[in-house]
Amino acid sequence: MARPREFDETAAVEKAMYAFWEHGYEATSTQDLCEATGLGRSSVYNTFTSKRALFQRSLTHYTSTQLGKRQAVLDGPGTAAERFAAVLDHAIEDDLEQRRRGCLVVNTLAELGVPDDEVGAALRNDTERNLTMFAECAREGLLDGSLQDGLDPADVAEFLLGTTSGLRVMARRGTSRESMHAVADLALKALTR
Repeated sequence: MARPREFDETAAVEKAMYAFWEHGYEATSTQDLCEATGLGRSSVYNTFTSKRALFQRSLTHYTSTQLGKRQAVLDGPGTAAERFAAVLDHAIEDDLEQRRRGCLVVNTLAELGVPDDEVGAALRNDTERNLTMFAECAREGLLDGSLQDGLDPADVAEFLLGTTSGLRVMARRGTSRESMHAVADLALKALTR
């Protein structure tokens, strides 16, 4: 009879997520994962089957958490332009609070591209969900008059996803808060009345 697990699997995934986020997929060793999660090597492999499977679970946990936060801001009060400003502000401040790790999705795209596996599926899903949220808010902005007339919501979505991703890279390379906010302000000026 197998022994029951004596650890919180979700907590282990989150701890592994931070290890991958800090070092990247390739540079995170099994030993790093054992130290991060507090699990032995056999527990890591018996529970998650492989480093890649644990990475995929960590990435999915990260994207789910981040998408929920972004959706809450985009569903919040104010005009679409004000909500876009809040999203950009959140991207900057969140990165500064997270010790300038950047975004796990952006970091993974830079390191691995979009592989043809579960990791790639998680990356594609994150992109599509972000684009859908941004486009919906852009449509609202055209209706509430806070965005410039004639903008294509799909183009606005791509622009905002590129801008937020760029801000996360800027944070990772050590750009000042002031410079990051200046870039966010320029992005908003390109969209708003």
